[in-house]
Amino acid sequence: MQILLQLSFSLVGGLLMSRLAKMLNLPAVTAYLITGLLLGPYCLGALQLAPLGFTTAESVAHLDIISQVALGFIAFTIGNEFRLEQLRSMGRQAITVGILQAVATTALVDAALIALHLVNPGLISVSSAITLGAIAAATAPAATLMVVRQYKADGPLTRLLLLVVAIDDAVGLVLFSASFGVASALESGTISILTVLVEPVVEIVLSLALGALAGWLLYRVEKYFHSRSKRLSISIGFVLLTVGLSMVEFEVAGVHCGFSLLLVCMMTGTIFCNICDFSEELMGRVDGWTAPLFVLFFVLSGAELNLQVLANPVVLLIGVVYIISRSLGKYLGAYGSCALTKCSESIRKHLGITLLPQAGVALGMALTAQQLADGGVVRSVVLFSVLVYELVGPALTKRSLIAAGEIRTEGKTNARKKNEPRKPVRLSG
Repeated sequence: MQILLQLSFSLVGGLLMSRLAKMLNLPAVTAYLITGLLLGPYCLGALQLAPLGFTTAESVAHLDIISQVALGFIAFTIGNEFRLEQLRSMGRQAITVGILQAVATTALVDAALIALHLVNPGLISVSSAITLGAIAAATAPAATLMVVRQYKADGPLTRLLLLVVAIDDAVGLVLFSASFGVASALESGTISILTVLVEPVVEIVLSLALGALAGWLLYRVEKYFHSRSKRLSISIGFVLLTVGLSMVEFEVAGVHCGFSLLLVCMMTGTIFCNICDFSEELMGRVDGWTAPLFVLFFVLSGAELNLQVLANPVVLLIGVVYIISRSLGKYLGAYGSCALTKCSESIRKHLGITLLPQAGVALGMALTAQQLADGGVVRSVVLFSVLVYELVGPALTKRSLIAAGEIRTEGKTNARKKNEPRKPVRLSG
């Protein structure tokens, strides 16, 4: 009963808060996050009125399966952007921008935090600095996708953004594995080639292979059904299957093998959408089914935000340096790589800002980083940055897409009509 009441308050409260957010010209995702923050263990939850909020962090963690499933559907939806026609027109640009902006962000955050270490070695170690630099590369696809959906954004910037966000997960995984391996070596005095190079590549290859197989099987199974409702049910079942299988871990010849949930589900969506001739209609129906799930995902994400990190001045100092350097890295890295690939001036100016949101993937990396000597500091800094980026990032993404002419301002669009860009924006030239 308590869980059902908490989910009910989360869903209804988030939707009611979104009406207030609309009056303030804020994206709905920001309203959902604030609702979660209010229902979390540091606001209403602290009153110990269990059905009205989450009294402990553990009570939020018990509902983690909802967040995992939501991420699976988000990745499956983003996979729809990797259609062959899209890849032919901007695939090379997306890969180049996705890699270069992530590497530039990591390098800039590394430099800033190592400089902070040199000024005061007691604040942060070199191993933690380079680990945070790798975590900085990660971008949250969920908040970006929700803003694009809410305002029906469309245009060259939006299409490139969704491709880059998808690629960012694989790049971030490699950067983090390599940086964390080096950080561990600095503390232990030995370096493991398996941890730094082999395991991240194995994880990416296994994830893409599993996703491709699932996408092909989904297509084969869908052919036996003609009812829209049954096809929708099969699609939902396959996404749940891929989410479950992506949690499997095993070891082969001393090599730890696992899967990336985002990569597996993304690849499933990519393969299915490229070989199924009715995938567009089906994806639209899946999007409608997942709307309440995404509201719960962001409310629960807000409830997970830890306000206690604001009480530690060391974390705040490192966090401010991290946020400033990461923001600069994303903006400058995106601007430079877009210029290199001859994207339009509009894309160069606005892409980096839309890549600022950060959440689940970064928190997962921070959890692994707790193995370091001062891994607690790393996790606290990431928690602080997620608190800032999740509350501010969606609004900045919306503002950038409006400035690029790819969504209309509030009051000039209708949820029942497809939004059109205000003016055409050339991708290159």
